[in-house]
Amino acid sequence: MPSSTTSRDRRQARFKLHQDAVRDSLPLLIPAVPFGFVLGVEISDSLMPVGVGFSTSVVVFAGAAQLALVTLAGTASVVTVVLTALVINARHVMYSAALAPVMARQPLWFRAIAPFVLVDQVFALGISRSGDPADFRRYYLTCGALFFPTWQVVTALGVLFGAAVPESLGLGVAPALMFTGIVVAMVIDRATLVAAAVAALATILLLDLPNRSGLLCGAMIGVAAGYAVEGRRTG
Repeated sequence: MPSSTTSRDRRQARFKLHQDAVRDSLPLLIPAVPFGFVLGVEISDSLMPVGVGFSTSVVVFAGAAQLALVTLAGTASVVTVVLTALVINARHVMYSAALAPVMARQPLWFRAIAPFVLVDQVFALGISRSGDPADFRRYYLTCGALFFPTWQVVTALGVLFGAAVPESLGLGVAPALMFTGIVVAMVIDRATLVAAAVAALATILLLDLPNRSGLLCGAMIGVAAGYAVEGRRTG
C-alpha cells in the first residue's frame, strides 16, 4: 500500500509540474503568436523562396534571427546574412553559460536535444526551475513542446494569410511586446531589474546600428550592469 501511494504521489507531482509549465508559458506564448505571424508575412514578401524562408522556423527557430534572414535575403550577400543572424543569436551563448550548471547534471540525450528549443522564452522559464534535475527536464521539455509547434503553425498562417491583414492592426509591434514579456518574467531581484532596464534603454538608443546588432549590444550592456549591481551587493 505505501508503495502504491508513493507512486501515485509521484505521478501527481509530475502532472502538476507539467501544469505549471503550461501555466507559466502562456503569458509568453500569447505575444509570440503575432510575432510568428509577422514573420510569416515577411517570408511571403521576401526575395527568399517561401519554402526556404519557412524552413528557418524548423531549423533556426529563433524569431529575431529569422526576421533578419528573410528581410536581408536578396539585398545583402550570403556572408552578411549569415553573420547578421549569428550576431543576433549570440545572446544564446549567455543563455548556455547560465544553464551550464543544471545541464551538467542531465543525461546525454537531454543535453543533445535541449539546445534545439532554447529560445528566449524557454530560457526565461527554465532558469527559474534549475533545482532538481528531473523536474527541470520535465518542465523545460513541456515548455519547448508548447513553443515549437505553435511557432510553426502561426508562421505558416502568416505566410498563407498575411496579405489579407490590414496594416492598421499594427502587428509590427508584436516582437517588442514579446521581448517585453520575457524581460518582465526574468525580473526576480534588483540585479535583474537593473539589467533589464539598462538593456532596454541601451537597445533603444542603439537601434540604428547596422545589421540589427543593437539587440546584442543592448543585451551585453544590460548583463554588465546586472553583474555590477550583484557584485556591489555581495562585495
